[in-house]
Amino acid sequence: MFLSETGNQTSVTEFILLGFLNITHGRNFFTILFLTMYIICISGNSFIITVTMLNQSLHTPMYFFLGNLSFLDICYISVTVPKMLASLWLQCPIISLADCIAQLYFLVALMGTEGFLLAFMALDRYFAICCPLVYTRLMTKYTCLQLATISWVCGFLNSSLHTTLTFRLSFCQSNRISHFFCDIPPLLSISCSDILFNKIAIFTIGIFIGLSPFFFTLVSYAFILHAIMSNDHKGRHHKAISTCASHILVVILFYGSAIFTYFNPTSTHSFEKYQLVGVLYNILTPTLNPIIYSLRNKEVKLALKKLMCLVHGS
Repeated sequence: MFLSETGNQTSVTEFILLGFLNITHGRNFFTILFLTMYIICISGNSFIITVTMLNQSLHTPMYFFLGNLSFLDICYISVTVPKMLASLWLQCPIISLADCIAQLYFLVALMGTEGFLLAFMALDRYFAICCPLVYTRLMTKYTCLQLATISWVCGFLNSSLHTTLTFRLSFCQSNRISHFFCDIPPLLSISCSDILFNKIAIFTIGIFIGLSPFFFTLVSYAFILHAIMSNDHKGRHHKAISTCASHILVVILFYGSAIFTYFNPTSTHSFEKYQLVGVLYNILTPTLNPIIYSLRNKEVKLALKKLMCLVHGS
């Protein structure tokens, strides 16, 4: 049963995720692919957290925020991929209403948190490159902790609002979600309630919670690039250019997929495009983040060598 009677209304008690129902061939291939990416993501981000915690030379604001991002990515990919793997392997695409609410809540919360973290990482790089004389005074441990707390609190408050607005709607016409997981746009598309207020909320809140950190990040990197290209800084920031390029790539991947999904939340995207973007921002980006940020970073490689020497020495 997926319908229950509440007064004169019929409401959905479970949903069917249509993401993999059309895949008749290659089911094992996608299962192995997503499982491999999930393992790489968990391993890579766990590696970053462990190395930055155990190595004193990496106890800096940049790696503090990177550790937060790695922990977030572990949580983020774990919200959706285990259910996706179960849908593929066990051919069980049903998700209960309670699980759908929880999945949506943590998905949106972690996405909002990542947007703020990326913005504060850009701020850290701005202070490090453009204000090096006062950098240590500005980016103290207490300041970093405050900024990280703001990121997490804003992300979860934003999600609380969107989740409440989404599940106050009635889903009396269909329980078939055209996606791999519970997300706002496909849920709005199957609601039989008036969704105008939800669309306005997504747009207005998205500008303040989503696009504000994005533009803040862009402005920070505009100042950084100006500083790097100035005569006073020529030849001194090759490492900064590499770090900033990695950060910008992550920002493009994250915000590109988020804007595509949430700033046109109902009908103009095809199911296939939603599938592609869903894989991009839920699986590929968290998997690539440790590679983009740290596994090609000389400081992290040096820290890893020191840890390996300690392990073998003991």
